[in-house]
Order: sequence, then C-alpha cells, then structure tokens
Amino acid sequence: MKWKNPWYDAEKSHHTPEGFCNPEPDLRQSGDLQRWRKERKAQGVPFPPHQGYDAFTQQWQQQADLSGEQDCIWWLGHAAIMLRLDGRYGLIDPVLSQRASPLRFYGPQRKTPAPLAIKDLPSLDWVLISHNHYDHLDRPTLNAILRRFPQVQFIVPLGLEPWFRRAGARHVVQLDWWQQTQRHGITFHAVPARHWSMRTLYDRNRSLWCGWTIKTEHLNFWFSGDSGYSPSLLDIARRLGPFNLAALPIGAYAPRWFMQAQHMDPQQSVSLHQAIGAPVTIPIHWGVFELADEALDEPPQELARALEAAKQNKMRFRPWKIGERANLNNINQE
Repeated sequence: MKWKNPWYDAEKSHHTPEGFCNPEPDLRQSGDLQRWRKERKAQGVPFPPHQGYDAFTQQWQQQADLSGEQDCIWWLGHAAIMLRLDGRYGLIDPVLSQRASPLRFYGPQRKTPAPLAIKDLPSLDWVLISHNHYDHLDRPTLNAILRRFPQVQFIVPLGLEPWFRRAGARHVVQLDWWQQTQRHGITFHAVPARHWSMRTLYDRNRSLWCGWTIKTEHLNFWFSGDSGYSPSLLDIARRLGPFNLAALPIGAYAPRWFMQAQHMDPQQSVSLHQAIGAPVTIPIHWGVFELADEALDEPPQELARALEAAKQNKMRFRPWKIGERANLNNINQE
C-alpha cells in the first residue's frame, strides 16, 4: 500500500500527500548523482588537508572545557552545537561516533576526534534535531544519550517523532516550520531550510527538515541546519530576528553544480550573514566528515576570501576550533 503523509496540510507549500518538499524548484537532473560519483572517482577527491590530517587536527581540534557555570555555547564539530543556559545543557544535531553511516564499518568516517563524550556531561535537558541524515541524527550518540539521560526532551521536525519513539525516547515534540515550543524559559522555533530527508531507501522526504531559533531573555540564536541558499531564508530574520548569534554552514559545497540546492558555499553564507545584520556567526558543517569534494581545510580558506570580498569583519564570522566555546553573557560585545 502506498504511503500517505499523515501530517499533510494542503495549505502549506512544503507539504505533499507523499511527504514534504522545498518551495524552491529542484535543481537536480536525472543522472546527476551518477555523474558526480563518476567525476569524484576520476578526480580522486577529496584530497587530504594541505599539511595532512594530523596537522589539521592539531590546528582545529581541542577538548571541550565544561568548567564554570556561565551561559556558554560550544561547537562540537560538523553541525553539532552544545549550549549551557541557566545551568541546563542542550545539544543540537549531536554526532559523536566514528561514522556518519548506518554501518559501523562503511560510510563517511570521522577525521577529527570528538571533543567530548556524552558521559562527560553533568546533565542534559533538551536535544534539537534538524533532519534525519546520518551526519545530523546519529543512532549511537542517541543511544548514549538515552542511557545516561532517559528523561531528556527531544524537539524534532514534523514526521520524526515515530522514529524517536521506536528508539526509546520518552519525551518527543515534533514541529512544523514556524511552530514553536517552550521549555525552562527558552523558546524553540522550527524554521524553514532548503534541504531534504532520507534515512533508508524507502523514506525519502517522509519527514521534514528545518533550522532552529533559540530565544531567551538575552539570546536570540539562529541555527540554520543543512540548507542551500534561498532568498526565502531572509524571512526567518524578518519574522524572528534580529539575531545576536547564528550558526551557518560553510562546508560540503563542492562541486557547486551538484551541491548548491542542498548546501550553501562560504560566499552564500557570508551573503546571508551580512543580510541578517552580521551577528556573531559560527561556521558549521565542516572539519569532521568528507561529504563532498572539497578538502577539510578548504572551507575556512574560502570563508576568509568571501569575508574579504564582502568587506565584512572577519572576527564576527571566524572559524572556531572543534570543542571551542564562547561566553554567551558577552555575545553582544563580540
């Protein structure tokens, strides 16, 4: 029997009877995936970082420091973010295992060590997930979370709640774009992203993808998640901004002809950063997994060139080390 979308709302342009879609036109052509794979193999990409993987790790990775009690944010590598707000910890897209894959022996392998383990956390109150791809929704990390923090609240895009219930999660809220939920003085908004979802051969676009905004008395943070560039993303800032902190992707963009509909390149991220008022911005979606054709060390180099071309302050959109943290009490003065 053909699957029907149980959450279908005909008034919403990103809903279809069979699942979900982007309001923007699909730029991919039939056969593009095969063409990319063939070109990738022929070119032998991605190449290692210029000075090798060990030197890259020494330059760009450190262990996460959880000391103190002040409100902080950590970049944990790739798209994983951790926040401490009023003494409560939260995670976004935590992927801390060795592969972004359903298999432990095959698939994209972590090239830089995770800066912490779930056992290192003193507490965990909430987890946000942007979509179900393996580099954003990692079952081994989820299992570790549920073993240590069985009461944790998961906040996920529409259509993912059943998956989390089957995985053993007790507390799950699923949201459509522009819907919100509150917890301990924090407002979480699910916001649009230009992407897609798929976890098996049979569930393409059956669950939604999204970005998140996190708002407290002093913080207004936009985590874009995976997204290709679209002018419609500016609606997020118009409706929920201004933001004093953002996390925008700068990796998995090459080749641009194939990746542009699902991943921003550094130039597009700088344009978006500039358009939303140039808040302090964490570059994400780089430095851990080789998911596209660029080398691990190319995204920060491209980001620097894009910021210089746009005459933007490089310190407000600088690359962080994996495991680095910032004090949120000072974020407006950064």
